[in-house]
Amino acid sequence: MARIQTSDLALADAGGVSGKLLRGIERVGNRLPHPFFLFLILAGVVAVASAVAAALGATTLDPATGERTPIRSVLSPEGLVYAVTSAIDNFVSFPPFGLIITVMLGIGVAERTGLLGAFMRAAVLSAPGWAVTFVVVFVSLMGNLASDSAMVILPPLAAAAFLAAGRHPLAGFIVSYAAVVAGFSANVVPAGTDVLMSGITTSAAQIVDPGAEVSVVANYYFFATSTIILAVVITFVCQRFLEPKLGPYRGEAVDADVEPVDAAQRRGLVVASVALVLSLALLATAVLWPGSALRGEDGGILQSPFMSSIPVLIMLLFLIGGVAYGVAAGTLRTWAQVPEMMAETVKELVPFIVVIFTAAQAIAWFSWSQLGLLIATSGAEGLEAAGLGGIGGLMLFSVFVLLPALLLASGSALWTLLAPIFVPMFMLNGVDPAYVQAAFRITDSASNTLVPMNPMLPVILGLMQKWAPKGGLGTLFSLVMPFTIVIWAVWLLQLLVWGLLGLPVGPGHGLMIAG
Repeated sequence: MARIQTSDLALADAGGVSGKLLRGIERVGNRLPHPFFLFLILAGVVAVASAVAAALGATTLDPATGERTPIRSVLSPEGLVYAVTSAIDNFVSFPPFGLIITVMLGIGVAERTGLLGAFMRAAVLSAPGWAVTFVVVFVSLMGNLASDSAMVILPPLAAAAFLAAGRHPLAGFIVSYAAVVAGFSANVVPAGTDVLMSGITTSAAQIVDPGAEVSVVANYYFFATSTIILAVVITFVCQRFLEPKLGPYRGEAVDADVEPVDAAQRRGLVVASVALVLSLALLATAVLWPGSALRGEDGGILQSPFMSSIPVLIMLLFLIGGVAYGVAAGTLRTWAQVPEMMAETVKELVPFIVVIFTAAQAIAWFSWSQLGLLIATSGAEGLEAAGLGGIGGLMLFSVFVLLPALLLASGSALWTLLAPIFVPMFMLNGVDPAYVQAAFRITDSASNTLVPMNPMLPVILGLMQKWAPKGGLGTLFSLVMPFTIVIWAVWLLQLLVWGLLGLPVGPGHGLMIAG
């Protein structure tokens, strides 16, 4: 309750039409139930809807067999037996469950030994004056490696870097915050977000094709490229629009409270870099070696043990880097700390695991009852009739995501709700699920800065007020809004170009499903 009161107070200075809209979104969003109950309600809706459809004798086309198949009622004796006997299996076999825990074991060690924080501080604070903005933006775009903690780590660092360069510290704070939050999906390194989204998309795609698999790097080409594009565009907006608007900084030389990277941390970064380079070289040799067991039966890489093992490899690389850094920097003193750090990481994932239980049941019932196929085939026919089966439909879908993204702060929860409907729908029109996932992620990510229910907002406001003592949420939103609009527009344009040219968004994932 305290979080809502704090946010309400912060919204008090967000006047005008935009302020009223944000307050309205907050009120509606605050009335939404916890995601655990949201998916529990969804499971109940699926059960009732399947019973009604089955009673009406509804059938749907099974794309695998080409035959009509009846809708099955979850509330029938057969359905109730299925719901009870499959609950545990639905939970533990839900694709995002094992994937995200596995990857986060490595990322957690890298974060807790100090590797991620030291890397971000070193990159931002050591940037030459002429490249400060670009380096700040690029590192901030990669901030999702450190998850939500990047919101607290990077903007103050950016403010200090701008102040040291004789520029307005608030500009550094805002541009870093915008890049971290609105550019959350962009990165040149696969992160936990990629793992989580790919697992949810895989589960949804299997409603149509039980053998479908969306890899962790399914969107890698698209978002790695966009990291460079957005870094350039955001830098331009900052220097040409934000800084002239703020003018020269005339405040006091406030202590930025930013610790420089010390000798031990620099040593840790060097050792971690060497360890990671050697590990990547060894991995590349193992994959490229003729006759490698990591290749597919035909010698290819796209369909191979290597692609299937990417989550484990990501975990190992973060683990190697984190351990190497910790030993060299002195933050890892005993090997017993490694499993302790992993355990702490898993503790932070407990809320996600709890939500996954009801989400897994809702999606499993949706698939078993054949309601997923019924909605997907009906929607696919509608898209085809409207001529929106390809990139046009994806663009429309991406715009549609905006409103629910503002209401539901959790992107993974929102994608878990939307993926079982839209992924099969587009698949039946031949669109690769990786493209649907990318269309969702660009809007969900770009709109993050405008979500009033973000629990980190009071913290961000407190940090910002060091450089803007009278600033509130209205100040933050007004300064961030241009970046949000530009990031979303650039991403939509990139998606349009990608689709029109038929470029792959990731290895083996073009616009249309390969025949």
